[in-house]
Amino acid sequence: MRSDILKKNVETIPHRALLMSAGLQKDDLEAGKPFIGVANSYNDLIPGHIHLGELTREVKRGIRDAGGVPLEWGVPGICDGIAMSVEMRLSLPSREHIADNIELMTLSHSLDGWIGVTNCDKITPGMLMAAGRLNLPAIMVTGGPMKANVIDGKKYHPIQGFSMVGEIKAGKMSMEEAEKRLDCMVCGAGSCVGLYTANTMAVVTESLGMSLTKCATTPALDPLKKQQAYESGKRIVELVKKNIRPRDIMTKAAFENAIRVDMAMGGSTNTVLHIPMIARSVGIDIAVDQFDAISRKMPHLCSIIPAGPYEITDINAAGGVPAVMKRILGMLKDNPTVNGKSILEIAQAATVIDEEVIRSMDNPYHQEGGIAVLKGNIAASGIIKQTALAPEMFVHKGPAKVFYNEQDLLDAIETKKIAEGDVLVLPFQGPAGAPGMPEMLTPTDAVKGAGYKRVALLTDGRFSGATTGPCIGHIEMEAFNGGAIGAIKDGDMIEIDIPNRTLNVVLSPEEIKKRLSSVRSVERKLTSMLENYRKTYTGVNCYGK
Repeated sequence: MRSDILKKNVETIPHRALLMSAGLQKDDLEAGKPFIGVANSYNDLIPGHIHLGELTREVKRGIRDAGGVPLEWGVPGICDGIAMSVEMRLSLPSREHIADNIELMTLSHSLDGWIGVTNCDKITPGMLMAAGRLNLPAIMVTGGPMKANVIDGKKYHPIQGFSMVGEIKAGKMSMEEAEKRLDCMVCGAGSCVGLYTANTMAVVTESLGMSLTKCATTPALDPLKKQQAYESGKRIVELVKKNIRPRDIMTKAAFENAIRVDMAMGGSTNTVLHIPMIARSVGIDIAVDQFDAISRKMPHLCSIIPAGPYEITDINAAGGVPAVMKRILGMLKDNPTVNGKSILEIAQAATVIDEEVIRSMDNPYHQEGGIAVLKGNIAASGIIKQTALAPEMFVHKGPAKVFYNEQDLLDAIETKKIAEGDVLVLPFQGPAGAPGMPEMLTPTDAVKGAGYKRVALLTDGRFSGATTGPCIGHIEMEAFNGGAIGAIKDGDMIEIDIPNRTLNVVLSPEEIKKRLSSVRSVERKLTSMLENYRKTYTGVNCYGK
């Protein structure tokens, strides 16, 4: 074991004294007792994380009962919902910071394996990146979703507040009415109720085989969640003793399976950012085009908030991720998991409890999966959640209205300067341009809340998993790096064709080239971290290529 260097050598007598000063006992230093790191992203700021301290206690109890020594430290977490419109640019860079945090702690302290107690948007992918990068035995405990409030037969949850912004800006709701709804939207512990990025990444984690069965969908406050935490603690000790590592589990087949489940459920477009980066951590190349290829063949089987009426807790009651995998069993590839069972064994043993919540392949909500990848003279690739799009907007042509920050767009809604048919363009929002590639849920939901039905939005930034409608993000190359989205001006006609996967501006190549020669980057105030992030992504795309 890696930790034996701390337990046996003459040179590490002072190391043992320091460990005992931190609370370890002499019997913790016996050979054969693995040191298990516990990366706990508990904090008081994120609803999805406020209960993680309790889960971590169960994880540590499981580790001790299995003969290991748990060693806990804290991992930061940003709530994208709170950071939005405040300082959203630091959220995506926090993913790499979290991976670095875990690398620092595990390698510096000679840990034999580790367990990530996580939830929410960038924390889970950051931990999975660390798992692949380090290739030490690892397992994830995702904290589970919150449950929506049901009042007079209507569901309420925090993310509804974003569309209320548009209603207020458009004069359809008063601030007083909005404040009255506030208490209804307070739901307590857990990741937000729908298939937003947090829950999507929990689903991806389970589909990859890196968490226990049904961990992704078990509600945050369900007693079973604590049992899963305890069993995960026991399981990580076994993984260490058997030397089962993340690269044994996170294979190319595992990533393809995760994309298939994601497409079947209609998850967040942010998986197109996170899955390729997690795959890179284990030396596997997952291209953006693979999402589109799988989506074209994978029917959409689950109608989950924001695209439909069901919550993640409804998916859990219907059988969870294993039941979804049961539906697509013929399309999955077998692969090991941290459970000790293969992915096909888990899928075969599953039961679909609700035929409407998790539909069959011959009765899908849509014939294609959640994500479409568009290409054209604006973009080498642009991403849209097509299963959250009204049929009449699958093909659209309209004039551009260009904004360089969210506030100007919100002001345009308030002053009624946006007309039906417009295509709103937000350039210089990418990893290098913003920098940090902020989410655009505030403007997208404000447009929806204002009642627009035929207004599209293009950006080289990204969208929240809660985004619905004709919103195309992740446009590459980004404007800061010379992408054509930076050449678009007010009045240019934009053509969107989802079935044919095209995205174009009605301009000649010569005119685009001429305009780009005079484009200047938008100046923004930068922190030290954002300056470094800009340097990382200058000249490359959002996948670091």
